[in-house]
Amino acid sequence: MRITICVKEVLDPDAVNNYAVAGRLEIGEDGKSLTQTAIPRLINGFDEQAIEAALRIKDAGVDCSITVVSIGDDPGKILKHCAALGANSLVAIKLPAADLDCHATAAILSAQIEKSGGADLVLCGRQASDDDQGVVPALIAEKLGMPLVTFARAVEVSGSTLKITRVMPDGDEGVEVACPAVVTVSNELGDPRYPTAASKIKARKLKPEQLSPADLGLDASDLAPRTKLLKQYVPTIQGNCEFVEGDTPAEQAQRLIARLREESLLQA
Repeated sequence: MRITICVKEVLDPDAVNNYAVAGRLEIGEDGKSLTQTAIPRLINGFDEQAIEAALRIKDAGVDCSITVVSIGDDPGKILKHCAALGANSLVAIKLPAADLDCHATAAILSAQIEKSGGADLVLCGRQASDDDQGVVPALIAEKLGMPLVTFARAVEVSGSTLKITRVMPDGDEGVEVACPAVVTVSNELGDPRYPTAASKIKARKLKPEQLSPADLGLDASDLAPRTKLLKQYVPTIQGNCEFVEGDTPAEQAQRLIARLREESLLQA
């Protein structure tokens, strides 16, 4: 079974949030990019869980090869991490990811999958933590003519069929789909494993295949953006706290209920 996983390098979301809460998150003069250079970059958390989903399939005894693909200025760092986790092969497409919209990104990734001979399963994170759009996997599925299953918390392989547990607002949903397919993995899958020291050393020997859009048969028209980022800004964060007075806990509870009803947050 051939599994391809698409991963993205993002700014550490925890660090970004800390800067925002402290009021130190700044947008550059272009109005689109952050000025902080101290914020570390790492693999998108949902993509790391997609790798974990593939490794669990392998752990279940399925004979499979795992290829990880990434686009970026220098995706080598996160690809080494993917190799340490257990990826069999790596593909680096060196291109400023900030210059690409979701359509161009999907065009590159789907072209790479086709060039490599296709995949039985394409795994992606449910969304990227920097833009939270979650559009690219759907566009990849459309370009490759594959079915798409979103928000997976478990992926199992039975012959040429995938059994997937999806996370829904009112509970889990079980679906089956024939390979090949595109599946997006949600954080409900569980924590990804940590690479061992031995696997990190071994990962140094696995060199990524370096490709460009031209190598994939793409030209400028294929990468032309259909959407354009006009402005990015840091919203004003305000906190309001109201204390409910009362001589006893029971009295405080009654006043709280009354206050919630006044605000129409609790129905009588």
